[in-house]
Amino acid sequence: MLSVVPERTSEELDLLFGALADATRRGIVEQLAVGEATVTELAAPFSISLPAISRHLKVLERASIITRSQQGRWRSARLSPTSLASAATWLLLHERLWAERVDRLDEHLARRISEQPTTLTESESESESQDRSQER
Repeated sequence: MLSVVPERTSEELDLLFGALADATRRGIVEQLAVGEATVTELAAPFSISLPAISRHLKVLERASIITRSQQGRWRSARLSPTSLASAATWLLLHERLWAERVDRLDEHLARRISEQPTTLTESESESESQDRSQER
């Protein structure tokens, strides 16, 4: 399968997932999923200052999650979808690997259980003990 999403280095993935680790930045990303927005628009739902929002935007920009532009005195931001697509690709790959490992573990445990001799339940065991003692 041909992938148009570029592979990310470990350092790039660290930046990306580190940026998404913060609830405010995830909220900003969710807002930008709707479309481009100014810093003031992005700050509106949060009870933090504009400089704090700008710092969050710098983290997102450094991680290549967003791009920023300026028109006159207005600065706006928009999502960079290829960045999130590469994270999704990485997550999907690792999800498949772990699913395969869990499936193999499940199969192994099922084999182990089927290979073990059946054990008597406690009540069956007591019943057999009583039968043996009565035979003596």
